[in-house]
Amino acid sequence: MSDEANRAAFQEIKGRMIENTGKMKQVQNQMRNKEGEKKRAYLTLAELRQLPDNTNTYKSIEREFVLEPKSVLMNEQEQRLKDSESAIAALQASKEYLEKQKAEVESNLAELLQQDPGLAQQIMSMSVM
Repeated sequence: MSDEANRAAFQEIKGRMIENTGKMKQVQNQMRNKEGEKKRAYLTLAELRQLPDNTNTYKSIEREFVLEPKSVLMNEQEQRLKDSESAIAALQASKEYLEKQKAEVESNLAELLQQDPGLAQQIMSMSVM
């Protein structure tokens, strides 16, 4: 490959790596948020379970509070817990896919650098500037 083709290949690999890193951070943030939602739902359920069955509870809707039977809130929290768990599972699958893509990109970079050892020096001299 010519120097220009190698540089173009490097730029493409670099772009893919940057894109992959951004997606990975986004997925990790989403997972962290869903873990928080799951924990809140779990803790709320734990508190609701301690109340007698015939207890009326207050549900917060924006800035208002609505009186609801305990069973309604229990069902809502159980659904939130299930939704969070399924979202986390889907995000975990996305994370694993992105990790495979990252490994592939790193492999492509290593292969490119193996084909043209002078490219590594060029890259390093470009990053120093």
